[in-house]
Amino acid sequence: MGKKSRRKGEKKARMPYVARTFEGLPGELDLVAMREFVPSATAVMKLAGSDRTIRVCSLLPGNGAGLVRPDGEIWIGLQVPHNHGDISRDLAGIIETALELEPGQPVPVRDPGVGPRLQDLVNTAAPFEVEVHEGFDFWLDDVDASADAHALLEQANATASPTVKLSSVDGAYWTEMGERRYLRWAQPHDEGQLLDALARLHAAGEDHLGDDVRLIGMFRAHGLLVPVWETDGDAASLEEPAVAFQKRLDAALADDSDLTGEQRDARNGLANRQLTIR
Repeated sequence: MGKKSRRKGEKKARMPYVARTFEGLPGELDLVAMREFVPSATAVMKLAGSDRTIRVCSLLPGNGAGLVRPDGEIWIGLQVPHNHGDISRDLAGIIETALELEPGQPVPVRDPGVGPRLQDLVNTAAPFEVEVHEGFDFWLDDVDASADAHALLEQANATASPTVKLSSVDGAYWTEMGERRYLRWAQPHDEGQLLDALARLHAAGEDHLGDDVRLIGMFRAHGLLVPVWETDGDAASLEEPAVAFQKRLDAALADDSDLTGEQRDARNGLANRQLTIR
């Protein structure tokens, strides 16, 4: 057998595709948000059976996949264009590689092949507490950085849209993009059931979050739907309306009656305003 044939025969097995890749992890909704639309945020996970911590970052310097900090803490970046079938496995592979590296070393993006997922490596009983940052100054915490690093930091900070995590509900993030403001709210529910519930609310005129805060569409990411509202207000003005909407949504989700004609039309309209990100 020639070298080419041997290499082909030794091709690494790939993980099967998983749509809802973060399911079963603490902070699933926040992980989706940090990967897809929150510019700058961090949270800490603990390795199972260990005191060593993993800092999960929306973005790392140079859009890196991971690095080992001088103090030994492992940082992983979520907004990295790797997807070898199961993003949870991709991220776990970065951690596995980082555990073998000396402090100060970056972790390359590669296909990790079949192996443990994040759900297998981290303590899933520990809380996942997100800290949203105004920019990326945390990159240089406790680091003697070069002039080039500071220049990179300034460029990154200029791209970070102001973002606030709502405290009253899970998975909801307000952001200001130019002159427009939005609330993007990741939902943990089955897509079909959520669409039915939103259709019931829309037909009843109850899918808003206050005066002039209207549902404009949604996108699909990592097996979940993320409805999007446009607003003129700040994040604080949405806290109470979000709690009230959550109650209306819960009631609509519990309603298993057939949709009316008006509700079916509303559902079709909502489905037509979906965009799949992952």
